[in-house]
Amino acid sequence: MHTATPSPAHDERQALIRQARAVWLDEAATGPAAPALGGATAALEPWITRSWQRCLAAGRQPSDKIDFDPLHATRQRQVREDNQALIDAARPVLAQLTRTIAGTRYFSLLTNAQGVVVEVQGPVEARSPAAPLARVGVDLSERAVGTTAIGAALTELQPVWLHQGEHFFHENRIYSCAGAPVFGPEGDCVGMLDLTGVEVPERPELRHLAARAARHIEDALTLQRPWQLLLRLNWPGTPMVDGAPNESDGLLCLDADGLVLGSNGAARQMLPQPLRPTGQRLHASDLFALPWGLLFDHAQREAPAQDLPLWSGLRVQTLARLRQHHAPSAPAAPPPATLPGAHGLKDLEAKLIRQAVDDARGNVAEAAQRLGISRATVYRKLATRGGPAR
Repeated sequence: MHTATPSPAHDERQALIRQARAVWLDEAATGPAAPALGGATAALEPWITRSWQRCLAAGRQPSDKIDFDPLHATRQRQVREDNQALIDAARPVLAQLTRTIAGTRYFSLLTNAQGVVVEVQGPVEARSPAAPLARVGVDLSERAVGTTAIGAALTELQPVWLHQGEHFFHENRIYSCAGAPVFGPEGDCVGMLDLTGVEVPERPELRHLAARAARHIEDALTLQRPWQLLLRLNWPGTPMVDGAPNESDGLLCLDADGLVLGSNGAARQMLPQPLRPTGQRLHASDLFALPWGLLFDHAQREAPAQDLPLWSGLRVQTLARLRQHHAPSAPAAPPPATLPGAHGLKDLEAKLIRQAVDDARGNVAEAAQRLGISRATVYRKLATRGGPAR
């Protein structure tokens, strides 16, 4: 079997990492934080040195021994029960990952938001150096095992790549790992996905693979919600048809009353969410500048994707579909017989803006603030649809 030979660039980077460790870790133990070191510092991503510094501040030293002891059996069961929804959403994704990385000597781990392993997939031999950590119930947080992709992804809340000497503890220098946080339907971090190899070539591209897989887990978590109406969202011009969502699609789940049950990360980025009191759920009418019952009408008619207005003045391409095996109860506000076309939507948008101006007693600045748009947009929308604001 062909074994890849490390490139000169790889050897140079490893030398810089060793130099950075000598200053940041060995000398930091007896002196102040290291100054910038040009090439040595540039070899490290900033989050790595931040993690090293946290480990030092916690009183840990790179030569310390690590314990990969799992939680007590009772606590393990509790952790798995608490994270069953995450495990169920991740298993098909992890199975696909196992096929994708076959032959690379990497395996996948899923942890909860505290860094405790809740699922392992991939070949890990009992006598492998990876065996101690590739077990359900092992705490792989930064507090327990120092700088790793797991602790970093959960702390930095971004995809990361970590190779050998970039780990804090000497004992972990045999590992290479990529990680990405997993966010739940409410937008909070619920866990992370990790790809780990033992004494393997550097594979920084695995960071992208981990991030992509994490997004698929997030989509599955969103679709687990007991939704009555599912909205697939994307910017106009993106092909959108029935079937599996595009990787870039936003997913927004509504109940029969138009309340938001959950969304994936793409939807949260596309739809600015107004502030609301703690515990109060977001409603479709807070997001879309049209009567929310139209969304149910769109779904009942199985209409193709259509560009719908947001309160920001933007439009988002929306495909609405009802849950097939459970038709929703009638919305509180009965939808009209048909969803208006582009011309009708503009009239409806102008009507809603004018109503906001009327509610503000003609104060355009106040109406614009409530709508989350500029005064210029208010004037322009109304001037083009029936005259300027009063």
